[in-house]
Amino acid sequence: MRPFLDIRRSASGLAWVHRLTERDENVALTISQNHGLPDIVARVLAGRGIDADAAQRFLDPSIRDLLPDPASLTDMDKAAARIAHSIQRGERVAIFGDYDVDGAASSALMKRVLDHYRVPNEIYIPDRIFEGYGPNPDAMRELVAKGARLIVTVDCGTNSAASIEAANQAGADVVVIDHHQVGGPLPNALAIVNPNRDDDLSGQGHLCAAGVVFLTLVQVLKVLRQRAVSIRPPDLLGLLDLVALATVCDVVPLTGVNRAFVVKGLVAARHMQNPGLAALQRVARIGEPINTFHLGFLIGPRINAGGRIGDAALGARLLATDDPVEAQSIAETLDRLNQERQAMEKAMLEEARAEADAELMRGKGPAVILTASDHWHPGIVGLLASRLKDHGRRPAFAIAFNANGIGTGSGRSIPGLDLGRLVREAVERGLLVKGGGHAMAAGITVERSKLGALRAFFEETASDEVFRLRDAETLKIDAALMAEGANLRLLDVLERAGPFGAGHSQPLFVLPRHEIVRVRPVGTGHLRVDLKSGSGGSVQAMAFRSAETELGNFLLKQQGRTVHVAGSISANYWNGSKSVQFRLVDAALAG
Repeated sequence: MRPFLDIRRSASGLAWVHRLTERDENVALTISQNHGLPDIVARVLAGRGIDADAAQRFLDPSIRDLLPDPASLTDMDKAAARIAHSIQRGERVAIFGDYDVDGAASSALMKRVLDHYRVPNEIYIPDRIFEGYGPNPDAMRELVAKGARLIVTVDCGTNSAASIEAANQAGADVVVIDHHQVGGPLPNALAIVNPNRDDDLSGQGHLCAAGVVFLTLVQVLKVLRQRAVSIRPPDLLGLLDLVALATVCDVVPLTGVNRAFVVKGLVAARHMQNPGLAALQRVARIGEPINTFHLGFLIGPRINAGGRIGDAALGARLLATDDPVEAQSIAETLDRLNQERQAMEKAMLEEARAEADAELMRGKGPAVILTASDHWHPGIVGLLASRLKDHGRRPAFAIAFNANGIGTGSGRSIPGLDLGRLVREAVERGLLVKGGGHAMAAGITVERSKLGALRAFFEETASDEVFRLRDAETLKIDAALMAEGANLRLLDVLERAGPFGAGHSQPLFVLPRHEIVRVRPVGTGHLRVDLKSGSGGSVQAMAFRSAETELGNFLLKQQGRTVHVAGSISANYWNGSKSVQFRLVDAALAG
């Protein structure tokens, strides 16, 4: 990798490198010449592995071109046939979903199609604290007792053998639609549609659950056409706003059909045909065309707030309703819960960071941050783990213990370390009551008496890999800009290469040798930084959540001096006007 501005260690402890190799530079030139694209757009595409032949299709992704054959997923034909059978017979269907955004969107997708065909159905979302993740035997038996002949689990069920057996014995069929990694023998369900099961060769493991549900519904409509069902089919493309929401919030790669889901889903979301999403846009005071930032940081957290500290079913109900009055009422409730969640998170994070910092100050510190408390809310530990991971630049777990000494925890990983695999190994060693997840996130249940042994296991198993990954961590820079070049024209050009997110990262630029004119705290833990170039241009920057971090301390100390700063550019809407904002993510001394 080629050093950028020869920065070997930035304020955040990172080396800066050119994202583009010399070969990528040539590819960028070819893209620009062949397709008449601005140089910066060509550089963004080439730096993310898009070659000249694929550039045009990438810039204008089509669902028709990119949608995989649903039947390529294992068990898809059985699942679609069984759901179609319920639609034709008018059987009562229960939808068992997860309590996060992906689960809520997946549940609402399935319900909206069943409602279209007037199939009696209900959504069941478990309580995070009292029931935990996924199906449980009592809930499955209750759904059957209420008349469900088919139970469709969405965003869960792959690792729920006992619960699915309970449903079977009670007299219902179960179809699992999921995307989580498999943690043992598959349950005895009628069909398990999961692109991450070992015997699935579809290559669609990057889909979130809502994406898998969408493929399933495409196949269901095909079966209904083959059976000559006369009812006009629903407009599935009009439901892509839900798939886009889940795809962004579940942080799956924005490549292949996922990219098409988000691009076309944002178009659907801007039409505001879903009353629930429209109500959330109002309570979140989004006064501009909705984009991936809004989905991930304004809409998603409000939907999640119900599952974290309130009624877990609120999000799914909101996304499934066509009643604007009900939608507004639920959205206002979720907005209030989100504010309560933010206050709780702030207090818990102060305590968690103090505990983590005490460990991090000892040499290199632990490979995996492990924090715990008797008075944390179990619905917020995932947020704590994410913040601690960013703070310590290493995997982190936060655990909330109850009065019986049983802890509910959540973990977040760094790129390159498969946390789900680590957790499954801890379960096999008897260190956890249960646990599972995927490469970047995991959930655990642990006894207090096993906490010390779990710490030792993480150190023994993950230490070498974590510190190797940390040492190799870099900040990849797309290009250099002057403050006067960070303008609306550049922003409009870059939007052609978006949307950006997991697997298609936001372009990062360096403003070399810019003076920090002023730094001041704003909001909750943010810093506003006014920058000026040597030629007199200026730009306003925001360093989000940087207060009391290495980066924040650096910026405050360098006020009035000339430094290099790295970040991305985004639109800032205020009082009806649009301006450019530089989202500052790192800085370094200008040698």
